[in-house]
Amino acid sequence: MGPKPKKPAGKKKISKAERQRLLQEEEERRQKEEEEARLKFEKEELERLETQRVEKEKWRQLEQKDRERRNEELEELSLLESCFPEAEKLKRETRALAQWKHYTQCDGSPDPLVAQEMNTFISLWEEEKNETFEQVIEKSKLVLSLIKKLKLILLETPPCDLENRIIAQHQGSILRLQELLSLKMDVATELLLREASTLVDVDSGNMEKIIRDENVSLFVWANIKKNPRYRSVKFSETQIGFEIPRVLATSNVALRLLYTRYDHVTPLRLTPATEEDYEPMVVEPVKKEEPIEKATTEEKTVIEEKASIQEVEPEPKQEREFSLVQEEETNLEVLEEIEVKRTSDHEDENSETNKYELEMRLLSEAVSAAQLHLVENIVDIPYAFEKFQVDLCHFSTLGGVYHLDILELPPQYKPVKGWVLVEIRQEGLQRFTYPPETTDEPDPENAFPPIEVTLEVHKDVIFFEDPKVIRWDTEGKRWKTDGISCVYYDRENRLLTFNLDTLGPVALIQDAHINMPYQSWELCPLDVNRVVLTVTTLFIELQIHIKENLCMLASVKLKGQEHQCHLEGRWMTPVPFILALKEAGLNIFPALYSHFYVVVNNKVPLVEVKAYRQIALLSSAFVFRWSKWNMACNSTNVVIKVKEYQAEGAENRPWSLLMFSGDRAQILRIREDSDVFSEALKDNTEFHSTLYHMVKDFASPRAMERVRSSDSLFIDSVCHMLLSIRVLSYS
Repeated sequence: MGPKPKKPAGKKKISKAERQRLLQEEEERRQKEEEEARLKFEKEELERLETQRVEKEKWRQLEQKDRERRNEELEELSLLESCFPEAEKLKRETRALAQWKHYTQCDGSPDPLVAQEMNTFISLWEEEKNETFEQVIEKSKLVLSLIKKLKLILLETPPCDLENRIIAQHQGSILRLQELLSLKMDVATELLLREASTLVDVDSGNMEKIIRDENVSLFVWANIKKNPRYRSVKFSETQIGFEIPRVLATSNVALRLLYTRYDHVTPLRLTPATEEDYEPMVVEPVKKEEPIEKATTEEKTVIEEKASIQEVEPEPKQEREFSLVQEEETNLEVLEEIEVKRTSDHEDENSETNKYELEMRLLSEAVSAAQLHLVENIVDIPYAFEKFQVDLCHFSTLGGVYHLDILELPPQYKPVKGWVLVEIRQEGLQRFTYPPETTDEPDPENAFPPIEVTLEVHKDVIFFEDPKVIRWDTEGKRWKTDGISCVYYDRENRLLTFNLDTLGPVALIQDAHINMPYQSWELCPLDVNRVVLTVTTLFIELQIHIKENLCMLASVKLKGQEHQCHLEGRWMTPVPFILALKEAGLNIFPALYSHFYVVVNNKVPLVEVKAYRQIALLSSAFVFRWSKWNMACNSTNVVIKVKEYQAEGAENRPWSLLMFSGDRAQILRIREDSDVFSEALKDNTEFHSTLYHMVKDFASPRAMERVRSSDSLFIDSVCHMLLSIRVLSYS
């Protein structure tokens, strides 16, 4: 047998002393590591504290520097912002000149500002009888022009310049004109229907009449033949029409569709109640200052005239001495008169200067109050809505009003022995009640079914979703949604079909805030005193050009595709421009109550106003753009991207993130693509009291010269558009 394999050697047993030594070494290593960690921590803590101390000291120095130059910066900003009262003064002069031009034209049209002329115009038109529909339409152009002027006066005039009496006067004139225009159209329709039997269609045996105009379209059908099988009424060469029940097909009635581009049904809501707090301001005209040279010349002339009086022939010595004394006294009197005249002229100059300064100060206060009012938010929803009532704060009517009526056919003309006889009813045009208030029918729902209506939606109005149909409740004086069913919208042909329980005025509505909040915005210079403001929403991208006191819609992109709009290329002043965009369905103008319907980061109104004013001041030379961090910061700050504009290579210039609190502007260290928001100041930058002085730190002299030479009306228009769109709160 071979030798046995050796057993593997067992683990060597560690002695107690060896174990003690190892434990001691482990403890020493642990203590060493702890000591190193402690020292490292203390070193880092000291470095952190030192960094904090340096940062605090740096911040303290920056604050001290800011305090030292704060008054100087605010004074310079105040001088630059004097463009706003100057612009308001120019607009006042323009309004006065327009009134004077109207007076000198003598074209027979009334001055909407003069109540007596408006009352005379209305009274004279009320006395005119038997006007045809074509004549009423022609007269309506002047009436609509007067209504538009009155509305613009109420919207454009600063609240401080409008007394409550004047507001009530203008609103009363608007209501009287609207009511009279509606009455005249009813009378003209009655005159037209009296001769319905002479205008019958050969094929159908019924009367059909279409009268179209830019503001009004009339579609009338008179049931002359009363054929129970003729229940589909379609107006020739259109898709507009009615599907009527049997009871109407056999009745002595007429159907009228009166389409008006304007809305005279919705109650007026032009001036807010807060305007009652303002008092009217009267500023005396400023006289021209006389040049100093003129006063000096007058002094010389007076002295020469007084001296020439003393030039006489030589006299005896005694008389000559007396004469010299008298001459001295006379010269003293002359000098006293000159001194008095100088003092008086100086006081007049001071008085004129003080008047001008007072006028500009009052104007500045009025403009600031009006601008602040544009960004105010009401605290409570203004109305308590009933069931089916339309919330006109949430929705807006678009495309005018469709007046749908069933009319009793008036007595027809009867030719008798060469004469035409007609019975004239004192009550005038009468509506036919459908369905009747009382009926003996066992099944009134089947006997008086809803009436199907097909309408054309106006081509100049944009609906981003299918339009909603509403009807006017004459008794409650409000728009409602009940009594309407089976709504279908043919978007391609812009045809709207629906059923109505009873006919009356109907309108189409759209969410007034469908384009809010905005996805982005940008304000970019184009030329001297000209910029483009681009606003991008979920559905559209609008480009608005601004120059002087004018705005223009440059382009509209609907879901990324170019869309032709009838407003493109038309220059208008800001207020009419805003109204025109709203009427076209392009509403990007929040109201006082819009924050109830849109999730936004509402900024403090005073901060927002200050930001818009200073952005407008700088808009000639700098590009401003939306930043995602504006939503991340609190309501007391706004964050925007800014860079100097240059025609060449502008895209390659880096953006600066600028934060502004109304009293302090600073450039942030973070970038647009950073992960977390931070208010940390960018390295090697300071903060200032204004946006103007903040961008001045990195701007070229040429850019600042463009800013200082900007036109006051241009700056005011840019500011007005920013205040109206509110890009800092609604994007």
